[in-house]
Amino acid sequence: MLDAYQENTLVFKRELCNGCQMCCIVCPHGVFAPNGKVVQIVNRSLCMECGACQQNCPAHAISVESGVGCATAMFMSALKGKNEAACSCG
Repeated sequence: MLDAYQENTLVFKRELCNGCQMCCIVCPHGVFAPNGKVVQIVNRSLCMECGACQQNCPAHAISVESGVGCATAMFMSALKGKNEAACSCG
């Protein structure tokens, strides 16, 4: 039997969210949005698993298995001879 398709590894624990909205600020694809005193995931499918939300969440309400990140940014960085990729496609 095949495992169910999983869009990505993003996990958000609303009960831990302190409402700082750092995830909304750092996410290059707008996966998160304010929702009252906390945030919510508004478009899970846009998550590229870069890990910015997890790294900037002081409440540890977000976890994601950071993978290769944004392939376009990685290719452009390699073509430009840069050591680090930064997504700017959003």
